[in-house]
Amino acid sequence: MDIDVFDALADPTRRRVVAALRHGERQVNDLVAAVGIHQSGVSRHLRILSEAGFVTMRPDGQRRLYSLAPGPFREIDEWLAQYRALWEKRLDRFGAALEARQAQQDQARSEEE
Repeated sequence: MDIDVFDALADPTRRRVVAALRHGERQVNDLVAAVGIHQSGVSRHLRILSEAGFVTMRPDGQRRLYSLAPGPFREIDEWLAQYRALWEKRLDRFGAALEARQAQQDQARSEEE
């Protein structure tokens, strides 16, 4: 199954799993406690996140340690970059308008004095 990165993150529980993995490798039982659902649910969400490329598993003896993989996050960042310039331009215009308004208010205050 090939799953889109946005579809993988559409589920709030999967986003909680990703957030729990943000600080490093975790075992399934640690994720169960962090996410607040049964082990079978965490395993299902880990499988989906793994298929989407968000999560990798590293065996360590009897344990399986899960961690985040950077690839899909880069894909999301590249997608957002297309819109970032638009936001930055709007914020720059907003900042310039605020500065102009502040300058007008400062000038009006100085004329009143």
